[in-house]
Amino acid sequence: MTATTDAAAVPIRQAATVALVRDGDAGLEVFMVRRTTAAVFSPGAHVFPGGALDAADRDPVLASRCDGIDDAGANALLDVDGGGLGYFVAAVRECFEEAGLLLARRDGILVDDADAYGDDRDALNTGTTTFVDVLTRHSLTLAVDLLVPFGHWITPLGPPRRFDTRFFVAPAPRAQRPAHDGWETTESLWTRPAAVLVAADRGEVDLIEPTRHTLERLRGYASVDELFVGAR
Repeated sequence: MTATTDAAAVPIRQAATVALVRDGDAGLEVFMVRRTTAAVFSPGAHVFPGGALDAADRDPVLASRCDGIDDAGANALLDVDGGGLGYFVAAVRECFEEAGLLLARRDGILVDDADAYGDDRDALNTGTTTFVDVLTRHSLTLAVDLLVPFGHWITPLGPPRRFDTRFFVAPAPRAQRPAHDGWETTESLWTRPAAVLVAADRGEVDLIEPTRHTLERLRGYASVDELFVGAR
């Protein structure tokens, strides 16, 4: 007899994801990655960079290195009782790990060359360093004030993993070049929201419902400025 898992007993993990946007020649573009087909959750799906919160995302040292938002402010923005800043931190960390884009500042100026931190990214992905160590070593602060809450989704009963996920939107650093990590994510692209929705309808890409819904909302904005006026 094959053992079965009680779907209701699957723990719900907190998670964060961020849709990075830029102005393209034909309008608003969003950065997406494709999850490895070996992933337990949504294998092969096109998603935005993101993942589960780590306990270290709520490290007080990290909180002291966040620009413009403290935990109280994050709690108010997300309508949670506590620990809200951890979602913002996780979104920035996952963006760096999966997409190679670093939403951070040194001396108040946004980092313009994430490639300079490529070794740190690799070390984070292999677990040989921590995010707080990277920030401390390079005297960086997290540009969490660039992130705007854009959605809240909880995985329904059924999948082997469930997440309570906060979605954010953020402007992509103009001088940085994103790239998938080749491990958790195997492809990456800049795309118009409408274009990837058409590709999904044709069966050319796989989208989970929260991603599709977010793309449908993004499709309604013509530019980054218009999006953030509406999102805020």
